[in-house]
Amino acid sequence: MTTTQQRPATRSPRNDDGGRPPRVISFSQKLSKWDIRFSPYLYISPFFIMFAIVGLFPIAYTAVISFMDWDLIRGEGEFIGFDQYIWILSQPHFWTALRNTFSIFLLSSVPQLVLAIFIAAVLDRNIRAKTFWRMAVLVPYVVAPIAVGLIFNAMFADQSGFINGILQAIGIGAIPWHVEPFWSHVAIATMVNYRWMGYNTLILLAAMQAVNRDFYEAATVDGAGPVRQFFSITLPSLKPTLIFVIITATIGGLQIFDEPRVFDQFGRGGSAQQWLTITLYLYDVGWGQWNFGRAAAMAWILFIIIVLIGLVNLVVTRTLVRDEGLRRELSKREQKKQAKQAQRALKENQA
Repeated sequence: MTTTQQRPATRSPRNDDGGRPPRVISFSQKLSKWDIRFSPYLYISPFFIMFAIVGLFPIAYTAVISFMDWDLIRGEGEFIGFDQYIWILSQPHFWTALRNTFSIFLLSSVPQLVLAIFIAAVLDRNIRAKTFWRMAVLVPYVVAPIAVGLIFNAMFADQSGFINGILQAIGIGAIPWHVEPFWSHVAIATMVNYRWMGYNTLILLAAMQAVNRDFYEAATVDGAGPVRQFFSITLPSLKPTLIFVIITATIGGLQIFDEPRVFDQFGRGGSAQQWLTITLYLYDVGWGQWNFGRAAAMAWILFIIIVLIGLVNLVVTRTLVRDEGLRRELSKREQKKQAKQAQRALKENQA
């Protein structure tokens, strides 16, 4: 009879506290974990590095210069505190430039946004040659601003301009585009609208095409017409895009420089500062008077104004244009209203 010997059971080595030994992680496994954890940040880091170099650093450096009597030749200056800001705020030219900037901004941004929404809504319909018209609205944006300024300057000439020629032909007197502040603002705002309306139209058109078409079909079945569909479906769905367009239009409108610069042959904002903007005045103080401390202070004042108006636009847009879809959370007032309605319905059912 053969006997078999059983091999003694081998125990896996254990550590001192009775548990299993720690698992040894290889370098490749550690590298894989690091890659999963940090690779997303590495992919987007070039943008933030460039933004810090060409965006944040100039803003901070301008803030430092604004508190100094800066000498461009020596690259240094003497700290003088808020004297530059006090000097700017005490200048009548600054307030004239600020008033002109806001006037041109309102005359350009409001009609521009309304027309961009209207044209985008038309292009979103089933029309012939869609691609052609979508490309055509972008043509003014790719034209050089200087070329646009020179063309419109000739069109709005006081004596021999194309616009005044048409007005005189239909019995209306010539308009002094380069004399009256309001009419000069209208002419410059027309240039701005011509240049940027197509760009904003395509952005709004892309947002309109992203709206679910089932909403329109359901509204059509319920008997809603195109106008009702636009105000009940399209416009509320454009809320994020409208916020983006309004904020970018605000930033660009308050920094307007090219159009008023080339509106006449001198580029000084008019003989009586009729269309002098903040950026034109900043340019004159910096490169005309060679006072970069005051120019930096004016740049920071403009920056603060843009930030404040951008925040106001954000709040107003969120209030006026509400997303009625499932993405929007109910406000506290609406939640209280619905709670009261539910309590009233519950009491009626109990009665």
